[in-house]
Amino acid sequence: MEASNAGGGSRHLLASLLAFILGGPNNYYVEEGEEEEESEVVIRKVVQWIRWAWEVVRESALVPALRLAVAMCLVMSVIMVLEKIFMGAVSLFVRLAGRSPSKVYRWEPFPDHFDEEMQQGSIDNHPMVLIQIPLFNERQVYNVAIRAACNLLWPSDRLVIQVLDDSTDFVVRELVKDECEKWKRNGININLETRDHRKGYKAGALKDGMKSSYVQKCEYVAIFDADHQPTCDFLKQTIPFLIHNPKIALVQARWKFVNADECLTTRIQEMSLDYHFKVEQEAGSSTFAFFGFNGTGGIWRIMAIKEAGGWNERTTVEDMDLAVRASLKGWKFIFAGHIKVKSELPCTFKAYRYQQYRWSCGPANLLRHMTFEIIAAKNATIWKKLYLLYSFFFARKIICHNVTFFFYTIVIPISIFFPQVVIPKWAVVYIPTTITILSSVTTPSSIHLVLLWILFEQVMSFHRCKAVYIGLLEAGRVREWIVTEKFGSNNMQNGMKADHKKPKSKLWERLNVTELVLGAFLVICASYDIAYRVKAYYYYILPQSLSFLIVGFGFVGNLSQANL
Repeated sequence: MEASNAGGGSRHLLASLLAFILGGPNNYYVEEGEEEEESEVVIRKVVQWIRWAWEVVRESALVPALRLAVAMCLVMSVIMVLEKIFMGAVSLFVRLAGRSPSKVYRWEPFPDHFDEEMQQGSIDNHPMVLIQIPLFNERQVYNVAIRAACNLLWPSDRLVIQVLDDSTDFVVRELVKDECEKWKRNGININLETRDHRKGYKAGALKDGMKSSYVQKCEYVAIFDADHQPTCDFLKQTIPFLIHNPKIALVQARWKFVNADECLTTRIQEMSLDYHFKVEQEAGSSTFAFFGFNGTGGIWRIMAIKEAGGWNERTTVEDMDLAVRASLKGWKFIFAGHIKVKSELPCTFKAYRYQQYRWSCGPANLLRHMTFEIIAAKNATIWKKLYLLYSFFFARKIICHNVTFFFYTIVIPISIFFPQVVIPKWAVVYIPTTITILSSVTTPSSIHLVLLWILFEQVMSFHRCKAVYIGLLEAGRVREWIVTEKFGSNNMQNGMKADHKKPKSKLWERLNVTELVLGAFLVICASYDIAYRVKAYYYYILPQSLSFLIVGFGFVGNLSQANL
């Protein structure tokens, strides 16, 4: 009998708590035909006390905290959309006004007889150019950049190619060695430099490469990652900017993706990177003659590198680090969007996630290191400093990821459980719509994928936001460098065989637990909203939950060709 009473009491407690949590009746739950016993009175009082305590915590702590979070997110949303509008307006003005780099800066083509003289021998009045190609265990693409560099149109005795191979895979090292020897036999001035360590990763390799004796006579250095393939006239298009404009330190070309149509993941990446190049880089080049060097597909004035202090390995974004330091010294950059360098996009989610981690963690960590250095810079104007700290770092590298993840994935879904917390319609509808339009118009061929792009970017915002705080706090894997895995799409375009098989894996090996947890959380929020018609946010939250679950179960980044 006591056991029965205990079981009944537990059942009443559970029913009351459930009714309370779901916002049900305020009175204690008693089944029809039953009388309340003494033990049930105690349980009722406990439930009432719990309810009172919850209401106190809810009204005095949770609701104010959520309102504060909403207010902060609203401010960050405004910052983000204004930054997007500013960059979009600058980019549009540049196009409408025809302010191409060759119109703004002096650029004169090489004379018509250049190619003939180049084939006959030396052209002494042309600068010595160094090509640096850093490699690390990239078996599928090791020869792409080497082949492209060796085919550049430039006098053979005015061009030095330096292959920096840090590979730990002996087979790859032999392949790279054979490739270099093949081109050397063809009369190409190519030098292979290897290290028995990876100190400084890419920055360390580039830094050590600059110490070679044959580099001292070079005026400019072009850098290409293993999968990057410049056109043969790359130097003829970029060098004139550096020759005729002595304050120009860097000419950055735009990336053209050879495997953009490979799968949905690469199509979405193309949309994001097209916006980065066509808007962000264009706006930076046209306003303050500054933008972050992309690490490849660009050519530097070696004197500017030396004046800025050379390559620094303190973060995983050595390219951005060098660009900021050179800019603070008064050097200017040109983004030449009409010059394109072929490259390959990562086509697996794991590779893309590692890449985005490095690209998000590095800038945040660099901001931590350089804030006071930027403020104290003597050669930079107050406007340049403000642009660097507020626009380039704070708005684009910190605020952007926080808004995308915390506001749309955490704060808005949680607000469903707190009807008294009101989020303005303009923040939920108008601002994200504006941001989406501004970010997607740069790739009109993929405009039909915009909804999928939004959902995928929402998932990636979690990884980017986590990386930002790791960088700011300089914690955990802050200096972890994992080379982005490539599969040789450049080689396939050139008729060469590439290992392009998708590795088989079992379901539990593909699971991403964090994404599954976030997906389940969003399903709960959407279901509650549907059941109680609180705020009708489920139209947005439910698809978002599905995107997290799809990624969580590993159903992204396949290698099959897509005809979208």
